[in-house]
Amino acid sequence: MFCCTHHSLVTSIYIHLLFGLFHGLLFLVFVFGIWVFSLRSGGGGSSTSPEKDEQRKDWWDEFSKRITGPLSQSKSTKKFGSVFKISRKTFNYVCSLSLGLNDQVAVALRRLGSGESLVIIGETFGINQSSVSQITWRFIESMEKRRLLHLKWPSTEAEMTEVKSKFEKMRGLPNCCGAIDTTHIAMSLPTVVAQMIMILQAIVDPDMRFRDIVTGWPGSVNESSALRSSGFFNLCEKGNRLSGKKIQLCKGSELREYIIGDVGFPLLPWLVTPYPGKHLSESKSEFNKRHFATRMVAQRALARLKEMWGILQGTIWRDTNRFPRIILVCCLLHNIVIDMEDEVQDEMPLTHHHDPGYKQQICDYVDKKASMLRDKLTLSIRKFTTLNTETNLFRLMPMSVIEEFKLNC
Repeated sequence: MFCCTHHSLVTSIYIHLLFGLFHGLLFLVFVFGIWVFSLRSGGGGSSTSPEKDEQRKDWWDEFSKRITGPLSQSKSTKKFGSVFKISRKTFNYVCSLSLGLNDQVAVALRRLGSGESLVIIGETFGINQSSVSQITWRFIESMEKRRLLHLKWPSTEAEMTEVKSKFEKMRGLPNCCGAIDTTHIAMSLPTVVAQMIMILQAIVDPDMRFRDIVTGWPGSVNESSALRSSGFFNLCEKGNRLSGKKIQLCKGSELREYIIGDVGFPLLPWLVTPYPGKHLSESKSEFNKRHFATRMVAQRALARLKEMWGILQGTIWRDTNRFPRIILVCCLLHNIVIDMEDEVQDEMPLTHHHDPGYKQQICDYVDKKASMLRDKLTLSIRKFTTLNTETNLFRLMPMSVIEEFKLNC
């Protein structure tokens, strides 16, 4: 009885071993078959050549040819959503998430910096153009949330004092808080032959950092109108900006905070423009030279902005409402480069030619109090530079200004 049972047990063990071995062989054959199929279909990692990938114009067209079984019914209609239950747009977004953060930032920076088309950027990074667009806009939205960290008016007295000190060291203009200028930025529309132009108004500090910007106006708007439509103008007129510490020019004569701009802007109590005309007195000519040399910082900042970010140089856009957001983010990146003391900025040549093809605008508006203040500022600058040229110094100045200056200084 024991022998029969033992013999049956041994036989059963052999049968199980043979059965297991047979299943193992079947599994190996199955794995080998999958490996061979992947090699033939080009799915074997490095066996896929870049040339073949470039020849595939559309992933869905290629993939739909390989659909079998129940899903093949969707192949004829080419309805992407019926297969994956999401749209192509959502699919591309999910695919873009597989890119690392560094890769996505690289894609966005390349798009903004080069101004190249979505197709070219996509080919460069091996992704489709929809992903390039979505990655770029996610980057833009992220940067917009950080606007107040990188583009803001000086918020403390110490910060503003540093700005004033640097401006005065440039060419001797005391209590100056910024230089304002505008530039024209071109945008090409796919259905329009002529380019669309937008204006960017910027106020810059001595380090070429943007402190206040406004954009979105059409190119036909002049500098004066753009300024008067800005939030900065309203803040200054209400006394909420450029209302800090005044300095003494001479006894009984104070100089408030101000910014400087070219003759395209109105002469206001808080905005000092140069003297118009060619045949000026020596003192006025000297003031204009200092004024011009100081406000060069704004022109250089705008020139560098356009040079660094190629997307601001006539790139094709379909949505005009989004373009001001592109300009804003480029200004933010401009400031970040300065804040980080990036060596890239040192490699770029300094130029003030940011608006070729546009003539200098002239605004005739002159505030009387602002004119008197400009004259006092001019006399003050000349007094401390050359004390022995009183005759030329006072020539063509209003008598009221001359008498007050002689009396108190």
